[in-house]
Amino acid sequence: MSTSEIATVLAWHDALNERNIDTLVQLSSDDIEIGSASGAAQGLAALQDWAATVEGAVTVGRLYVHDGVVVAEQTFDNGAVGASAFRVVHDQVTSVFGHPDLESALRATDLTEDDLDA
Repeated sequence: MSTSEIATVLAWHDALNERNIDTLVQLSSDDIEIGSASGAAQGLAALQDWAATVEGAVTVGRLYVHDGVVVAEQTFDNGAVGASAFRVVHDQVTSVFGHPDLESALRATDLTEDDLDA
């Protein structure tokens, strides 16, 4: 477990929820990858464009972590649930991929209940 990786993902969510784009950029690598089932983009400009489309706040639930990969269970203001898989390197998010549910995020990253941050 890495407290640093979890702290980075939590700070990234805080910055997103506060619409603090400067902090979001600081917590992300220059070549960050942002993706979901509907497509992917790369770079800080793509991150800023994506962040501008996020409505409401995202509440983080359970966190799973192993070797730089963090899966965050998420609940959105509209009641929808999902999860995102993050890659964190040197306290920066290098990629984030949205998944429709926790199970698919865990499968995509090969994380299991053993990786739950307790």
